Amino acid sequence: MFERKHKPLSVPRASVAPFLPSNDAPSDPELPFRLTAQDVIDLNGRFAKTDTAEILTWAWERFGTRAAVGTAFQGAGLVMLHQAKIHGLPFPVFTLDTGLLFPETLQLKKRLEDFFGYEIKSLHPDLTIAEQEEAHGPNLWEREPDLCCTMRKVLPLRDRLSKLDCWITGLRREQSESRADVGIVEIYKADENNEREIVKLNPMALWTRDTVWAYIREHKIPYNPLHDVGYRSIGCMTCTRKTTAGEHERAGRWTGFKKIECGIHTFMSRKNDFQI
Repeated sequence: MFERKHKPLSVPRASVAPFLPSNDAPSDPELPFRLTAQDVIDLNGRFAKTDTAEILTWAWERFGTRAAVGTAFQGAGLVMLHQAKIHGLPFPVFTLDTGLLFPETLQLKKRLEDFFGYEIKSLHPDLTIAEQEEAHGPNLWEREPDLCCTMRKVLPLRDRLSKLDCWITGLRREQSESRADVGIVEIYKADENNEREIVKLNPMALWTRDTVWAYIREHKIPYNPLHDVGYRSIGCMTCTRKTTAGEHERAGRWTGFKKIECGIHTFMSRKNDFQI
């Protein structure tokens, strides 16, 4: 249903361009980042008919290092990082390290840094797990997962986004019902107090899971081995389980709670008048 018509499935490995340090970005600090409602409509229409590389190139040319890729090392994020590298688009890359990640996820981060040849910046919460337990009691995720996610994910992300004009994610419409209307280009209110806006770019929105994993295997990109044993969406080890046939990809997150998102994609207000 969401099959994407795109070009990047077969990129010769020999064509990989050098991945420049992020401080070599050709960004213009005076370049305005604000998009109009018509800009968003036009860009979504254009990007729905093009490939991921063109979307990422647009972001780099417009924002430079004021755009950054946030990844939890799910399949779509790995494809996006590979596309950025082979097309010479050196976005800063960051991930959220909650202190509760699977050992396999932490090991994957190092493997990806070696594979891509650059650092993936880890964002950490203010409180260690021990400090959180002292302040809020043990195993907060079992009692108040929303609060736990806010402290360990949302707040570190909010601080990082305060320094960006464009946040690039690996969201896909096919992942869950709550993501079915994700736009490729979205505008969010990054700060309600001063009306600062941020562009949220979802270049993988129209990709299917099958297409993502065909790309990963073709290009031999390192991935989390937990995917091979039934984990289709991988977050904190305390709140992630294997999924079964017939469940959507994110069904294994926060079992037993009416919770479908950690909060990083919902804590800001989307400007709906900017969407198609």
